[in-house]
Amino acid sequence: MAVPSSQLLGNPVATGQEPRSATIDMARIASLATRAGSMVEQIRGRLLAPEARKTAPTYSTAQLAALCGVDKAHISYRITKDDLPAGRLTPAGGKRIFELSEMRSWTRAYREDKMRPAGKKAITISVGNFKGGVAKTTTSMVLAQGLSLRGHRVLAIDTDPQGSLTTLHGLLPEAEISEEMTIGPLCDGTESDIRYAIRSTYWDGIDLVAAAPFLFSAEFALPARQMQESSVEFWNVLNDGLESVRDLYDVIVIDTPPSLSYVTINALWASNGIVVPVPPSGLDFASSAQFWSLLADLGSNLDKQGKGARKKAFDFLHVLLSRVDQADPAMPAVRQWIQATYGEYTLPVEIPKTSVTSNKAAEFATVYDVQKYEGAAKTYKRAVDAYDAFVDLVEQSVVGAWHEPAGGGR
Repeated sequence: MAVPSSQLLGNPVATGQEPRSATIDMARIASLATRAGSMVEQIRGRLLAPEARKTAPTYSTAQLAALCGVDKAHISYRITKDDLPAGRLTPAGGKRIFELSEMRSWTRAYREDKMRPAGKKAITISVGNFKGGVAKTTTSMVLAQGLSLRGHRVLAIDTDPQGSLTTLHGLLPEAEISEEMTIGPLCDGTESDIRYAIRSTYWDGIDLVAAAPFLFSAEFALPARQMQESSVEFWNVLNDGLESVRDLYDVIVIDTPPSLSYVTINALWASNGIVVPVPPSGLDFASSAQFWSLLADLGSNLDKQGKGARKKAFDFLHVLLSRVDQADPAMPAVRQWIQATYGEYTLPVEIPKTSVTSNKAAEFATVYDVQKYEGAAKTYKRAVDAYDAFVDLVEQSVVGAWHEPAGGGR
């Protein structure tokens, strides 16, 4: 398809013309931003038609039984007791299907030993890495969805100005997100309690604090407050803002920017646990090494500046091998480096790089959003099984943290 010459003004090499002397000013960049935003809107309109809003999938009796740890016959028997949602029978074939909210009622009842104990607060988890393209946002979304499917009430917080986690919830950061839906007012001191920003989502059991590009201003607001207000600990602003909702949720999942920014520091200092996705590639491994070095130096400095004995400690730390490509000849060697370096912190599960995960990402979705996969069933099962194992392992850490003395994130 030919590209209109009007769209090649900034790229004379592509046209075979002599380079022009005209500069690309802010007006042209604004025009490019408008085109890009329009294209995203068109794509979303096609993928999320007819209502341009995401909807949660429904579930079969087999899926419900698997999550509850029983067989289908037991589900049929329990329905006769009329104390849990019975779902509905499909007109054709008479199969029973359950809505997401019904599924969660069952899992809360059958997984009671894994629910948040009375008197305990939400466990907060930051998903972070210095490098982009490591499946950080997908990991955050899948973790939130998986934990909610298992009966937990989850608050998802997007702190990345790119708003990718917000987009996965079916919202366009540039067009649909206002400042009061983000952590912005918390960072600049306009608000001190995050409840103002919490919104419900299409996914029962997950509430969202969204993000948008203007959240970049938080990187200036936080240090400015530190200079203007001697009582403010800039690294604990989000931590303090979450205090009032830690009794309302079971787990809080924070998606962070791909840098050790002021906002990322706030996310980490608000957290009980960290999940770091690392693809088995040399560059990603090197980037993760920098992450720990800078975090250790920064943490030591902030501990010295903190008031009293408020020193930072985490209940758990998990390194997740993500986007694992079995066809990559360098992968086995880098995998060994990662496992040798991180040892017991490395989760015993790998997220494969498959057509399932890449295709669903293109549709503003994850594997848990799939109602019916059109490709190979084996490929889909491999992806879902890996994510299920990941969520189960993190849930074990969450449950363990509830039964241990409180960590540094609360």
